[in-house]
Amino acid sequence: MLKWGLWGVLAFLTYGGNAQNPKYVISVPEPPLPTAPPIPTPASPNSSHAMGNAEFPFNVGGIFPDLTVTAESAPKRSECGIGALMAWADNLYMVSYLSVPNAGNGTGLYQINSKFQMKKLANHSSTYANRILHKESNQIIIGAWAIDSKGNVQTFTDLLHVRVTATAEHLTESATKIYMLGMDGPLWECDVYKYTCVQLFDLVKTLDIPADQGEQPHFKAAHTMNGRLVVASNTFEEADFLGYQSGGRLAEWTGPGSNWTILERTAFVEVAGRRNFGQVIYALGWDYRSAILKVFQGGAFGKWQTYRLPKASHAYDHLWQTEWPRIREVETERYLMDMHGMFYELSPLGWAGSTWGLRPICQHLRMVPDYASYRGFLVLGGNQVSSIFDNNVVTGQAQSGLWFGKTDDLWSFGKPQGWGAVWRRDTLNSDAVSDPFLMTGFDKKVLHVINHNKTMAHFSVQVDVTGAAGQLADEDWVEVTELETTSSKPYIWYVFPTGFSAQWVRVVLKNSLPGNMITAYFNYS
Repeated sequence: MLKWGLWGVLAFLTYGGNAQNPKYVISVPEPPLPTAPPIPTPASPNSSHAMGNAEFPFNVGGIFPDLTVTAESAPKRSECGIGALMAWADNLYMVSYLSVPNAGNGTGLYQINSKFQMKKLANHSSTYANRILHKESNQIIIGAWAIDSKGNVQTFTDLLHVRVTATAEHLTESATKIYMLGMDGPLWECDVYKYTCVQLFDLVKTLDIPADQGEQPHFKAAHTMNGRLVVASNTFEEADFLGYQSGGRLAEWTGPGSNWTILERTAFVEVAGRRNFGQVIYALGWDYRSAILKVFQGGAFGKWQTYRLPKASHAYDHLWQTEWPRIREVETERYLMDMHGMFYELSPLGWAGSTWGLRPICQHLRMVPDYASYRGFLVLGGNQVSSIFDNNVVTGQAQSGLWFGKTDDLWSFGKPQGWGAVWRRDTLNSDAVSDPFLMTGFDKKVLHVINHNKTMAHFSVQVDVTGAAGQLADEDWVEVTELETTSSKPYIWYVFPTGFSAQWVRVVLKNSLPGNMITAYFNYS
């Protein structure tokens, strides 16, 4: 009896089933079915797979329960987040954190190998979210530890009972020293060979943070570049929202013999930059209007610029809610930026004062204190379950896990949406120009304008098509429309045409009475 293999099927299709002489049909046996299971992807729902002679660990959608970090259930119960992740010496290193020192037990420094096996290297009862490569000594600094290229671990004992939020290169003695920034305001100078630290500043006093008036210092980031050390504190509470007090800071210091310069008096959470591509420094923050991206370009340009971004959520507005939004390089020479519940692609390039390489990728609900690349994976840290001193009584044991996936998986997360103001109850005069507000990457866009004084005022809505933001000759801002408020119509809106977009948008108050209180608010969906 004729066996219809692949060639038989082809013959049947070719001759329409009318071939009368089967001897011209070549019979090819079906190939055997593969017996070895495929290597799973992070998104695979399969519980386990063979991996060489070992069993691939149980995972669901890239979540590996065996790689969860926990704090003990016994009092005190505060938090167990994943503060820093860094690939080094063939392993992934990770440090977890409590809310404050001695507010629980069980947190530590961990090592994850290529077989997804986790080992605890050290116990601690403090708060760490810092990581850096100290290139001169071939060590990474993560938490209160230094790890060399062989995996040997050394401890900064001076830092075992304090909160360390960031590590930065030293301005004048980078071969042997680093800066360590504490969440509560101390800035230490640490020797990477002696593993000792000396405090240089109390930044609460130096930066005039009104801690005695209820503003809790909450430093989050530090970065050295262009001959300056830049630090960020994300203090933001109701007093900051209402505008009668300012606890957050973005500040810079150019080294011994110079004073600190306060750049912003609102919440900032991240500072990052590469040594090449124009040595651009990016700083992330927010106020009651919107998220903020400040950009410093070195060389001839040499100044800070301010841009505004939409907020994808208001669940990050309090200083405790943000954890550590990051700007990290998870694919070579391109950044992944996380801010206020939205991931962005960001270029490290900065040419002629332009900032054009920014676009939204997705919204997310996951709390992501850090992320890194390891063995081809994008690894997202977490802070999933934390009662914070039993303020949440339906939360039990503090714990957090990792997510392993691909960078491009992020496109399948939530659609980019958000909102934010360039002016919000701001008192303005004629010719006032708003900060640029991100426009690209969102489908539907609406601008709301309110003249709270209920008087006549004229507004020009302008866009930056190329991303040069007026820094290049012949690439200036162009007007899209004019808007007018009157005493009988103090509120007006403008719906941008479907499909219309540009890199940045801004509003100019062209004619008005002096001292008008204005709101200009964008809503993207």
